[in-house]
Amino acid sequence: MPRIKGVDIPNEKRIETALTYIEGIGLTTSQKILNITKIDPDKRAKDLADTEIAEINSAISSLEIPIEGELRRIVNSDIRRLKEIKSYRGLRHQQGLPARGQRTRTNARTRKGKRKTVGGQKRKLAKK
Repeated sequence: MPRIKGVDIPNEKRIETALTYIEGIGLTTSQKILNITKIDPDKRAKDLADTEIAEINSAISSLEIPIEGELRRIVNSDIRRLKEIKSYRGLRHQQGLPARGQRTRTNARTRKGKRKTVGGQKRKLAKK
C-alpha cells in the first residue's frame, strides 16, 4: 500500500480515485495533482514508483490545501467558535440536530440518533 501524506491508499484503485481517500482531497483536486505531476490517472496505486509518490507528496504540499489532521482541526475550531458565540448553527451543533435547515419532524435520524419513543402518558394519568 502506497503511503501518501501519512495515509495508506488502496492498492487496486486507479490513482485518480485512490487519492480521494485522503481527507480534504476530492476528485477535482486529485486530477489537478496528477496534471501537475504528469502521472497517468489510469495507473493503479500499486504500480507507482517511489519517485512518483514523492512527486505527488510535493504537489500536495505546493497546493497548500489543508488535509487530514489540519483540516479536522480547522473544522472543529470553526464549530467550536459557532458554539461559543451561540449562533443558530452553533446551537444546532450542541443539540445534535441538523444545522442547515433540514426538516426534523420526520427524517434527520443520522443527527438525532435512534428513536426514543415518547407516549403512553394519557393512559397512565387516567388510571390515577
